[in-house]
Amino acid sequence: MLGLLLNAPRKAKRVLSLVYDTLAIGLALYASICLRLGAVWVDIGRQELASLGITLIVSLAAFIKLGLYRAILRYMAHQALISVVVGVCISGAALAASSFFIKASIPRSVPFIYVFTALFFVGTPRLLIRSFVSHLVRTKASIKENIVIYGAGYSGYQLANSIQDTHYKVIAFIDDNPKLKGTLLRGLPVYKPRSLNKLIKQHQITKVFLALGSASRRRRSQIINSLEPLSIGIQTIPPIQDILSGKAKIEDIKDVEIEDLLGRDPVKPKVELLHACVTNKSVMVTGAGGSIGSELCRQIIQQKPSKLILFEISEVSLYQIEQELLRLAEGQSPNSVELVSLIGSVQDQKLLTTIMQTFGVQTVYHAAAYKHVPIVEHNIVEGVRNNVFGTWYCAEAAIASKVESFVLISTDKAVRSTNIMGASKRFAELLLQGLAQRQQDTRFTMVRFGNVLGSSGSVVPLFRQQIKNGGPVTVTHPDIIRYFMTIPEAAELVIQAGAMGQGGDVFVLDMGEPVKIVDLAKRMIHLSGLGIKDANNPEGDIEIQFTGLRPGEKLFEELLVGDNVSGTHHSRILRAEEEFLIWPETKRLLTQLQTACSNQISKDVKNLLTTAPIGFISKERIVDPIWVAGNKAKKLRLVQGEPVTSIADVPN
Repeated sequence: MLGLLLNAPRKAKRVLSLVYDTLAIGLALYASICLRLGAVWVDIGRQELASLGITLIVSLAAFIKLGLYRAILRYMAHQALISVVVGVCISGAALAASSFFIKASIPRSVPFIYVFTALFFVGTPRLLIRSFVSHLVRTKASIKENIVIYGAGYSGYQLANSIQDTHYKVIAFIDDNPKLKGTLLRGLPVYKPRSLNKLIKQHQITKVFLALGSASRRRRSQIINSLEPLSIGIQTIPPIQDILSGKAKIEDIKDVEIEDLLGRDPVKPKVELLHACVTNKSVMVTGAGGSIGSELCRQIIQQKPSKLILFEISEVSLYQIEQELLRLAEGQSPNSVELVSLIGSVQDQKLLTTIMQTFGVQTVYHAAAYKHVPIVEHNIVEGVRNNVFGTWYCAEAAIASKVESFVLISTDKAVRSTNIMGASKRFAELLLQGLAQRQQDTRFTMVRFGNVLGSSGSVVPLFRQQIKNGGPVTVTHPDIIRYFMTIPEAAELVIQAGAMGQGGDVFVLDMGEPVKIVDLAKRMIHLSGLGIKDANNPEGDIEIQFTGLRPGEKLFEELLVGDNVSGTHHSRILRAEEEFLIWPETKRLLTQLQTACSNQISKDVKNLLTTAPIGFISKERIVDPIWVAGNKAKKLRLVQGEPVTSIADVPN
């Protein structure tokens, strides 16, 4: 019966509420008269009935006007209760006025008694139904998880309100503000952080929700570090600015972001550098659908270029970033940015030249690259073609189209590389430095940085998925370390560094402190509320397995070839002064490398990279499947291929 009532249409519920309130008002008036006269039964005359009728009409009209019948009982808030009180007071005033003017035999004190009895008859059932339904929902829900909220401010209060009807039960608040110790928030005690361990044991706390408002990333990191040894699940709510802007909701609880673990606050960008190569210019991004390329597009479109050309070989990636940018552009003035989405390969110089000249491209951000170390190691020829010759053809197209600025997205793996991917990126840097000496029309700039968090192939999403699956978490080596930076920060710094270039500059981004990968894995396990399974703790939840270094992988990465580095007027962008070759020598190396690639001779490609002055040292055997299989069977076919670009057409 109750289920039918709860699931009845809203219109039926409103009619039922009106019928009930009609009976409740009549009963409240009769009870008030009886209480005043001290009688159990009282005769009601025509004048009293008329007064009741007037009171009833005014009362129901007031309830409707106050929105009482629009309120959903199970979610009835304080505003609805205020509406009941105001409505009943209006009803009492109507009773007093009507009885006076029609001279009904109703004592003058009855309207005052009536207000209290009406509040009881009208308000109490609503509160009871709300309480009963809430209890019913909680009972039907899964087993309650006991949680505590870290942060006894406005964010913590709002979070507690938003999850009250979920399967979470808030036990207490934690706050490091000494003034809040011993106080109550929503009827729950506020404790100091040192009391958390005791609370966990007493109440079987399963999670800590962080409601830290606008606290800095460094402060968030400090709090997370203090909670990590407890091996309890830690989740957080979106930043308060995202909640206020409507981008997120207070109840959007999620796992702790890896950015919170690193604890580095981004430096405020220099606006003039962001605008210099982008605002009111025609900008092209190659590899626009990739991790860095897509973030570059997001930030570029906010700086209002006249055109943004998205160049991508993957149709799916191109579609996804195009749709996202169209949504971002909705908030800008109509037709302020012309968005052009094009499919193509950076190994097609004629296509690149046509695009740049057709759309009058002034700035190119070259993010297209094969960057996964093991995959490039297994696809040597295609990796070099894309990373070296793709960069070359794109640069030659930029020169032919008189592009003002060309920015190469490089990597820390280019420095003293032990893998093909890093070697190919260092070679790409070398050829751009040579082109910068050959001509003066196009300004070539290279920006070198380490790993970005959340990019495709990053260890962070891999670890998160492995933990979700119950482990094991795989780490290549116990001593391997890496630099990390968030994708938005990297893209923002790339745009600013590109505006500083004079021609042939190599900029290096300040990546902060290196992170030991095994420590990162341990922290992610602990912050998921799980324990590490090892010899000291055989009953743990997640095991960490060491799989060995992959082909071409180093224990640590470097950002500088030499020690000659200087600062810039941005605190996180450094300028590296490194040796380079003159263009004729670079062209000679490119000619040899292109011949080896055209003939699909992986061994020659690798040998040429080893002898080139790029600091490439590799003791790994070739693992390219085409080369290995062909060499083993002695059936490797050498097919002469036509290069995409003719070397003879390139200036000396």
